[in-house]
Amino acid sequence: MEGSEELENSLLTQPWASVCFGESVFLAKVCFRDTGYILLISDLSSVWYESADAEAVGQRSKELNKRLTVHVSSFLHRLCNLMRPLLAGEPDATTSFSCHRTAGGLSLHMKSELSGLPLYWDFHCCPAPVEMVSRHLVRPLIQMSLALQYQVQELTSLLLQKDAEIEDYRESGAALSRDRLRTEPFREETFQQNFMAESLPKICSVGEGQAFSSTLQQLYMAVTQQEAKQARKRQHSEDAEGPAPAAETTEHPHPLPPSQEDETASSSEGTTPASSPAQKLRLQVAKAKPKKAKGLFS
Repeated sequence: MEGSEELENSLLTQPWASVCFGESVFLAKVCFRDTGYILLISDLSSVWYESADAEAVGQRSKELNKRLTVHVSSFLHRLCNLMRPLLAGEPDATTSFSCHRTAGGLSLHMKSELSGLPLYWDFHCCPAPVEMVSRHLVRPLIQMSLALQYQVQELTSLLLQKDAEIEDYRESGAALSRDRLRTEPFREETFQQNFMAESLPKICSVGEGQAFSSTLQQLYMAVTQQEAKQARKRQHSEDAEGPAPAAETTEHPHPLPPSQEDETASSSEGTTPASSPAQKLRLQVAKAKPKKAKGLFS
């Protein structure tokens, strides 16, 4: 259905949020429209979803809330407003949620009120298909990892550049006015070893509910927005050109980050593999001649 596809495309750019039902922690994302809603929820062992159109919502609403008479679009708007605080980590005290796992899926029960009358709703979730899990979780996480890796490379290059600048000042006779500000030169290998031995165990011991901090939510949305934009471009191209021959589908579905593009280009030309930005900077620092400082530390 076209409406269902549009809903899932809108869901793609929604961030994952941590939610608690009793002692169980889940990751969830949801998208509401006047035409229906789609919910995706996971305990990192299984992933479930429900997609319901306006007709299904109206029928279930009548079954669960016999005393309420409300238009479907207004009911969907109310559901959206009740789910928003839960996903923001600030659930409304007047609204309660509970979940029940079954062999075939997961049921999420909500109890609240509307105009002084009790309001009930049940989300009936079934196992999500593999393509859906890949699109909303696996592929974005891989792209986020690549983005963070490239960011670390750039920060490493910047640290080495700063160390080279500080060393140039020292060789020119500059001295710190406050010794407590002194830092040791950055050593990438030592940093990686300490990170693996000390920081990584602490990160891995954090509860699964902390999988998406606010910063990672922003990165997830940025990555999925790019994915959605590329999907729209591909769709427009296919609509304009018509179906392409099967033998011509050779384009890589996702562009490589700049560091990997350099490595691919170097390998294809038969030269030595491209070094990382940090390695390139070491070579530049080794060849650089000392420069005279111009009184910056005086």
